[in-house]
Amino acid sequence: MNRFVYLDNNGTTRMDPEVKKAVDEAENLYGNASSMHELGRDAEALIEKARKQVSRLIGCEQGKIVFTSGASESNNTVLNIFRDRIDDKVDGRDRIIVSAIEHPSIIETVKYLKSRGYKIDLCPVDHVGKVKMDELRKLMGKDVALVSVMTGNNEIGTIQPVAEIAALAHSYGAYMHTDATQAIGKIPVEMEKWGVDYLSCSGHKFYGPKGEGVLAFGKGVPFTPFMHGGHQEQGYRAGTYNTPDIVGLGVAAELAQKNLKEEHDKLWHLREMLREGLVAAIPDVVVNGPTEEKDILPGTLDMSFPCAEGESILLYLDLDGIEVSTGSACASGSLEPSYVLLACGIDVELAHGSIRFSFGRYNTEEDVRYVIEKLPPIIARLRKMSTRKLHK
Repeated sequence: MNRFVYLDNNGTTRMDPEVKKAVDEAENLYGNASSMHELGRDAEALIEKARKQVSRLIGCEQGKIVFTSGASESNNTVLNIFRDRIDDKVDGRDRIIVSAIEHPSIIETVKYLKSRGYKIDLCPVDHVGKVKMDELRKLMGKDVALVSVMTGNNEIGTIQPVAEIAALAHSYGAYMHTDATQAIGKIPVEMEKWGVDYLSCSGHKFYGPKGEGVLAFGKGVPFTPFMHGGHQEQGYRAGTYNTPDIVGLGVAAELAQKNLKEEHDKLWHLREMLREGLVAAIPDVVVNGPTEEKDILPGTLDMSFPCAEGESILLYLDLDGIEVSTGSACASGSLEPSYVLLACGIDVELAHGSIRFSFGRYNTEEDVRYVIEKLPPIIARLRKMSTRKLHK
């Protein structure tokens, strides 16, 4: 192994040194933030500072910010709220709509709800992963309680028209939720401007600590606690505050807001450098997802390599010190083709041969050149061993 290149930043990111320093310093402030003594009050002050830092990043100045264990908990909390409302027959609304390419924490939860008799509709997407607005309009009705569509897809990077979807949902009296996990720190996220009622994100996707996330929600929207117990978070979520990681999340949010334009431009440059290099060096490759900069998260590049299995590509790259993912990182361990690519109408064989390269703050042009050097011979070797042949 000549070097190490980490290109799985959509899976998780390395903690920023400033964030790590803030977390380490906050470890010394061990008082329970719910306590009334001085150490508790000091911890509470730091938590409230972090809350303001996050609210500025996501454009939620008027709503509420609740700290959670991550976007998966936040997503489950929102769906739980509407499960309860359906059970209580509130407003006679008993249907939930989500896009077909949501994160597994949404997809698997609605599968479970559907198995228990709840009415769930999956809105289809087009060949680049954009929600088909005409199909969504057909699905809408006065019985819809919630529409949930992610801001940017974790696998192919497609950015959705969240504001347009929110306006459509509201026109039918439904609420709107977006999982903005992958978008934070890459594109502007403006919850209140978009008209979003609920927003989820995770700190570890933008160089913050793992196990710390956010659920933001607007004024006057329904809320039912997912975790019951103490009076923390004004009764919205029970559990002793993880003060150090919340502090780290706040610092990560501040850095993400400060460096947004610079990081966007850098990630797009590296992504395009790799795309152009691999298309030139490897015959018969397919780039999945949108091609226009405005339609895709800047650091995400998903490519399919016909006649080469994604798992084999990943393992060979790993031997050369290059870390990538195949399919969805949260679904790793499964040999099933990516449900995201299948939903886009991608051929099963191409879906099996997909690799996601996701760039981050610490990647360089040298990293890109190294991948362009190492990947073409790997693909050539795998295609030579394959029983399938490229179509001429």
